[in-house]
Amino acid sequence: MKISKLTTNISLKRELESGNEEQLKTVRQVIADVRENGDAAVRKYTEMWDGVSLEDFRVTEEEINEALQNFDPQLKKDLEEAADNIRNYHEAQKREGYTLPLAHGSYLAQRIIPLDSVGLYVPGGSAAYPSSVLMNVIPAQVAGVKRIVITSPCGKDGKLPPAVLVCASILGVNEIYKIGGAQAIAALAYGTETIAPVDKITGPGNIFVALAKREVFGQVAIDMIAGPSEICILADDTAYPDEIAADLLSQAEHDKRACAILITTSEKLAKAVSEQVEEQLKQLPREEIARASIENFGHIYIAENMDQAVEAVNTLAPEHLEIVAENAEKVSEGIRHAGAIFLGRYSSEPVGDYFAGPNHVLPTNSTARFASGLNVDDFIKKTNIVYYSEKTWEENAPKIARLARMEGLEGHARAVESRGWKKGEN
Repeated sequence: MKISKLTTNISLKRELESGNEEQLKTVRQVIADVRENGDAAVRKYTEMWDGVSLEDFRVTEEEINEALQNFDPQLKKDLEEAADNIRNYHEAQKREGYTLPLAHGSYLAQRIIPLDSVGLYVPGGSAAYPSSVLMNVIPAQVAGVKRIVITSPCGKDGKLPPAVLVCASILGVNEIYKIGGAQAIAALAYGTETIAPVDKITGPGNIFVALAKREVFGQVAIDMIAGPSEICILADDTAYPDEIAADLLSQAEHDKRACAILITTSEKLAKAVSEQVEEQLKQLPREEIARASIENFGHIYIAENMDQAVEAVNTLAPEHLEIVAENAEKVSEGIRHAGAIFLGRYSSEPVGDYFAGPNHVLPTNSTARFASGLNVDDFIKKTNIVYYSEKTWEENAPKIARLARMEGLEGHARAVESRGWKKGEN
């Protein structure tokens, strides 16, 4: 890995995958086709791009049962325990609405209402991500969403990965469709003969999925446009080089555009980690992907002191931040911008990816400056409530009418005045 002294222009920003004109044209064509032709268009593009012809693209109960029967029992127990951890963490995020009493029996209130329906996109292709099922479905269930739909591209055999179906079964989700790409996003947003539309779409995907989510935003809500994964590790000389290298590669293996950065106060650690990364790359099954990530977006920075290192992290605003240093918890108090923080030697980032409980759907590309990870609030909406009694109206109507006229909105003023005080009744 490249090693250099820490400077003020440190950045993990990569050019956003905004797509080229041809890709955008294709996505818009797909969306228009699905809106007009429904299931037929979905089948056409699934055959064209995924190489599989599907008459019925909804997963059957028999397919789910087959996945359960052939699945490793121990692995299923592990998934169930992970699901329990994730649910417990997200249960703590639930909140009630509130009522603010006013004089004369009036009140203001806010009501928390779950979304009616959400669609979860689970990526396919080079890797299956059943953990995405857990991380997206559970907060929606905790929020109280009644209808949860899963879409995911199937293999050439017309089936979804067993682990995806097992996770869905553990969570009690049975509306699952074997479709992916822009056609799946369009189907979720606008509906087809088979798929009823949803209110929000969550989950990552390739460039066509990302562009489709951008295009349908407004018709439905979306979670975020997720970029390639990234990790930043903040370490001092108490860290073990082989462990730090392994953690960097845990994210580099995701994607050729993934970003892995180490910021350290120890020059000795920097050199040792660089050597370890090269050694471990040679033994990694996804070496080609990880090596491209490390060569193009990996870096080791040597900071003069921990304060400088912490400020650099805040500049980066990384998706994942590990702090492997003496007094890691104290160091973390200076972090303002990070999607998730992992403290200490034994809190390796994959602990959060799969098992600990916090959500692994996190802001990328430095958007942790203003964005949060997926949570229960993403699956609710808040409705404001106003109740004015006659007495409260009497006291405030003249003020409201004056404010309306200040803005040149006579109709607003008259709407308030129409209740009677202008007629001398009060």
